[in-house]
Amino acid sequence: MEGVVESREWYLAAYCPQGLPTSEHLKFRTVTLSIASDSIPDGHVAVESLFISVDPYLRTRFTGTSDGLGFQQFPIDQVITSFSVLRVIGSKDRKHYTEGDLVLVPAAPVAEYSIIPSSEILRKIDAQSGISMPEYIGSLGIPGFAAWIGIEVLGDPKPGSNVFISAASGAVGMNAGQLAKIRGCRVIGSTGSDEKVKLIKEEFGYDDGFNYNEESDFDAALSRHFPDGIDVYLDNVGGKMLEAVLNHVNKCARIPLCGMISQYNKVWTERDGVRNLLNMIGKEVRMEGFLLGTYWHRFGDFAKDMEGYIKEGKLKTKNKLNVGIESFLDSLSSLFSSSNIGKVVVQVKA
Repeated sequence: MEGVVESREWYLAAYCPQGLPTSEHLKFRTVTLSIASDSIPDGHVAVESLFISVDPYLRTRFTGTSDGLGFQQFPIDQVITSFSVLRVIGSKDRKHYTEGDLVLVPAAPVAEYSIIPSSEILRKIDAQSGISMPEYIGSLGIPGFAAWIGIEVLGDPKPGSNVFISAASGAVGMNAGQLAKIRGCRVIGSTGSDEKVKLIKEEFGYDDGFNYNEESDFDAALSRHFPDGIDVYLDNVGGKMLEAVLNHVNKCARIPLCGMISQYNKVWTERDGVRNLLNMIGKEVRMEGFLLGTYWHRFGDFAKDMEGYIKEGKLKTKNKLNVGIESFLDSLSSLFSSSNIGKVVVQVKA
């Protein structure tokens, strides 16, 4: 039948309160979807997925319980969603979108084809910009935006500030460190291997870094690297690292809480506590959690900054492309392994 496609998609079959989701929780299926014009409601577009973002926060939407990040849980038996680059293949909103447009959608179905409200589109992509499509998932997507909010908006370090970034070789960390360097800061990162320490120094311009797996005492490691204290800490891991940082903060230090990946696979009663919050009082430290949804109104400012940095060669990126929508589950699992470097992207189509 004309206008009908077979679309493979990932859906949530069962909640996973702790540990990594497996094929028992996330399942793969094929559905038949009509993308004919009369099947597209007014104000909607039919799209095909090109690139899908794989981000740690997605893990918190599979637990079946309310969590500290405040994201709604994915419904059972429904297709899951993620930040994606899509191509419009049919439109009932021709005032704004026509066939062939490339668009960014913050919560697009993790499916080969779908029909979505055009109001859910964040922005169009200029295919002639000279910026590769995966960059719109990475430095110009969720992780880049998180790094920009954490450093530019909340951290706001001054030139010469001492900045510490955890998970420094990850998708957020590699952008955050470079943004701090652009501001003229001294930047140190923690990573999960000696190879990654070398990467953040040689490719991303970090002043130094350390392998947290080789450190038996985080407090001692921070004493070595921050003899003059920490002014801004972008926290991506939480737990014992956050606790150690609070022993080294300077007066009026800022700690944007971007994520706590070390805690995502644990129920809350098993998560690491932070015992030295008292340090925040005497040093007048601001520790602030943030969600990107609160800052969508700043996305245009972010995109302008980051596109400029990329074109000027001031910001380098590293993407791990996994080809085929069937690779989504393995891609998600890789985020919680110290073997992962850079931004993980599922390439559905070129």
